[in-house]
Amino acid sequence: METTKASTENPTKTKDTFHVIGLMSGSSCDGLDIVYVEFQYSSESTTYKVLEGKTVGFDEALTKKLLNAHKLETFDFLLFDREFGHWIGEQIVKFISEKSIPKEKIDFVCSHGHSIFHQPQKRITVQIGHGASIAAECGLTVISDFRSLDVALKGQGAPLVPIGDRVLFKDYTFCLNLGGICNVSFEENPSKSEESKRIAYDITYCNMGLNYYANKAGKTYDEDGNFAKAGTVNQDVLSKLKNLSFFQSVEPKSLGREYFESDFLPIVESANLDVKDCLATLVEHAADLIADAIKLALKKGTMSKPAKMLCTGGGAHNKYLISRLSEKLEGECEVVVPDALTVDFKEALVFGFLGVLRWLNKPNCLQSCTGAIRNCVGGCIYQG
Repeated sequence: METTKASTENPTKTKDTFHVIGLMSGSSCDGLDIVYVEFQYSSESTTYKVLEGKTVGFDEALTKKLLNAHKLETFDFLLFDREFGHWIGEQIVKFISEKSIPKEKIDFVCSHGHSIFHQPQKRITVQIGHGASIAAECGLTVISDFRSLDVALKGQGAPLVPIGDRVLFKDYTFCLNLGGICNVSFEENPSKSEESKRIAYDITYCNMGLNYYANKAGKTYDEDGNFAKAGTVNQDVLSKLKNLSFFQSVEPKSLGREYFESDFLPIVESANLDVKDCLATLVEHAADLIADAIKLALKKGTMSKPAKMLCTGGGAHNKYLISRLSEKLEGECEVVVPDALTVDFKEALVFGFLGVLRWLNKPNCLQSCTGAIRNCVGGCIYQG
């Protein structure tokens, strides 16, 4: 179990206890994370306690359908959105039963959904896993669709986790998520409170690419990064990836599967490398770009030393990736991989926290992170 305290910015003096189920289905398609969390919310401090957690793997058929959902015809896409929502609702019912959680204690479910389309420059972001279908299936109030309002307000709709990082994980200089996509969050000038603002953006692809090539080797993922460790980095591919337009642009910025398939993956595929060499190159690419981002932030900001970075998400289990990153940041920033519950369920628990803020009608999307015209209260509520 993990408990932490942090200050919030809202001056309203309230204190509430919420028992929440948080859900995260990541772009790496490794399963649905379900976490049961207790939040003690107040205007002065917020604490959380992870009570239960579970990852439900996707079977082969569901994985294939999720990976190809962007190719479905309109009616079939809408049908799959509802079907996936009902499937999520079924998993919640099973989770509650398996963990012997009193249903009446659960205030609401907070679901990120599964991103299929993400093109904020066109004001489009779509996460499937229909909130009303989840609510109908599990009989609980559901909060979902956290990104759409921010995108409508000219924001990237991502990353949304930083407000949770600010409130729940403030003891760390940086919070790094190594999911399908790798993103970072930090306070730019924490020692100057009047100038401080939360910065966050997507750095590059992580498990989306690593799992793609692990699958080619007949594995769900590259355990501990052993395949990558045995491979050879291709410097030509490394250079071409780094020169892609996204990696030359400044934040706020966010990535989706579309750019992975249209621009990123073709560079790796065209080199006709051995799978292990592909994995070695992608690990080196991610470690390089993350290290560059952290060094730049330390140079520009007023962070206290020594800096500490919390690493969570499936990629935090990749020992080879963590070792390469630690080597590149040695002496500048300590790389911290926490307990397994925090590694595996941090995003799900933070979306639970975003749901608490939505319920209280408090901002849960930060314009400093997404580039929107204002902070907003994102999320649709479906009464169970």
